[in-house]
Amino acid sequence: MMQNQNNSGKHFYHYLVVLMRILFGIGWLLAGVTKILGEGGSSGHSWFTQPGVFLSDYLMNTLNKPNVPDFYKFFIEEAALKQVLALNYTIPIVQVIVGLFLIAGFMTLPAILTCLFMHINFLLSGNINIMSLTLYTSAFGLLLSGRQMYRLSLDKYFKLNQLLNLTINKSRDLTIPKFKEMHPQDDLKKLLQDSMNEVVSSVEKAQVSQNERIEQFITYIQETYFSENSHVKKKSM
Repeated sequence: MMQNQNNSGKHFYHYLVVLMRILFGIGWLLAGVTKILGEGGSSGHSWFTQPGVFLSDYLMNTLNKPNVPDFYKFFIEEAALKQVLALNYTIPIVQVIVGLFLIAGFMTLPAILTCLFMHINFLLSGNINIMSLTLYTSAFGLLLSGRQMYRLSLDKYFKLNQLLNLTINKSRDLTIPKFKEMHPQDDLKKLLQDSMNEVVSSVEKAQVSQNERIEQFITYIQETYFSENSHVKKKSM
C-alpha cells in the first residue's frame, strides 16, 4: 500500500514538472507573439510595425528609475540604446523560439538558461511584477527538478539529454580530476562538511582569542591592584 502511494506521488511530481515546463514555455511564447502582433493583434502596438519605438521608451524610462543599478544604466547607455533596432527584432523572436522549445522539450536546458538571462535583464531594469517573478521562480524550479524536466520531451526521444550529460561529465573530469568518481550528492556532502569544519574552526579560534583577552585583562587588573597596594604601603611607611 505504501509503495503504491509512493509511486503515485512520484508520477504526480513527474507530470507536475512537465506541466510547469509547458506552461513556462507558453508564457514565453505569448510574450514574443504579443510583441510581434501587438495587443489583440493591433498593429499599433507591434514592435515590428513601429521598430524601436516601444523599446527606446522602455530603456529611457529605465534610466530614470532609482532602483536600477548604475552598472546596468551604463550598459543601457553604451550598448542597448545603440543597438535598439537589433534588440527590437531579436527579443521577440528569441522569446517565441525558447517558448516553442520548452513546450516541445527540445534543447530544454539551453532554453531555460536563455530565459534566465532575459529574466535577469528584466529584473535589473526594474521590471518587477507578479508575472516576471512567477516565470523567474519557474525557471529555477525546472533547473532544480534535474532530469525530470526531460520527461515527455524531444530531448529524451532523441537522447539529447544524455549527450548533454556526457558533455558536462567530460568537462568535469578534465577540470576537476580528483572528483572523477564522485556523484553530485558526494560533492554536495563534501561541500557542506567543509563548510561546517570552517565554521567550527572559526568558532574555536574566536573562543581561544576571547579567553586570551580575558586572561590579559585579569592580569592587568591584578598588576594594577598590587601596584597600587605597594604604593600605598610605601607612603604609609
